[in-house]
Amino acid sequence: MDHLACFAPEDLQSTAGPDLQGYHWRLLAQGDSWFSTAQAKLSAHANLLQELVLTKPAVAINCAGQRESLSKVVELQSAPDFVRLLTAPDAPVWDGILLSVGGNDLIKAAQTPTQIDGAEVPLHLRLLRRQTEWGPPSAGVGRYFSEPGWATYADYLKANLRHLLTLRDQGPSAGKPVFMHCYAVPMPRPAGAEDAGHGPWLYPALKAYAIPAADWAAVSRLMVMHLAQLLKTLMADKEQFPGLFVFDSTAVPLAAAAPGASGISGDWHNEIHLNHSGCLKIGRAWSEHIEQVLTTGGLVVETPPSGRGRARR
Repeated sequence: MDHLACFAPEDLQSTAGPDLQGYHWRLLAQGDSWFSTAQAKLSAHANLLQELVLTKPAVAINCAGQRESLSKVVELQSAPDFVRLLTAPDAPVWDGILLSVGGNDLIKAAQTPTQIDGAEVPLHLRLLRRQTEWGPPSAGVGRYFSEPGWATYADYLKANLRHLLTLRDQGPSAGKPVFMHCYAVPMPRPAGAEDAGHGPWLYPALKAYAIPAADWAAVSRLMVMHLAQLLKTLMADKEQFPGLFVFDSTAVPLAAAAPGASGISGDWHNEIHLNHSGCLKIGRAWSEHIEQVLTTGGLVVETPPSGRGRARR
């Protein structure tokens, strides 16, 4: 098994840069802080791409960069290196595109306050309900969740992913698989990033909405599972989202962070980012999914309870 070799877009212009033809699989990567090449991330082995391993030599040109890269999915269409390497007539033909998107948008939606500049923010623009809007206790933690706000978020994500697939099909890599992962379920807690001003993220949002601390973990799970189900539904829609392959990271067993922990805990580096052990667990499982698609050309073998496999695209 070989670790995925990762390079920056500018490395392609260097005489010491990678020879893409020397690799069996060539991938283009873009995404949020889970793909970030910030030194703190790399030093902590908290970059998901670092933990991808394949049976044949593979390389990724990672456009995520050193900052908290994509804070919104919509930024994909204005990321110059990524768009150029995906659409330019002389761009390489990629065997697949790796994406880490949607999680930051989900958190930003959860952080939306009830008022902005003194004006009320309507329910369809928020993921959470203020206390006077909560449903009955019989609804469980769903009583805190804004379904109209979720519909707005889902439409936004779908529109941007459709646009991305359109960009892909305008270039030399038309029809090639686009690989996305779901996100693991974080524990809302006072654990921000090392650099001041970043995080915590969910913890202050849930406090601001007066959601009982006993329900924080379940509210976090509800939101992340909604996103996972949405992405899997999009993958199943081969007409509108052709060539989209989604790995369900929520199915990978992780050690949860302790409630109230302010630093590294379980498989988590901070509130919403995995540490090395967490990236290792998800990265190795995602690698198997990616390799199966690359090897079979998108034919995924399902094994029903009867044990007799059937194939689907």
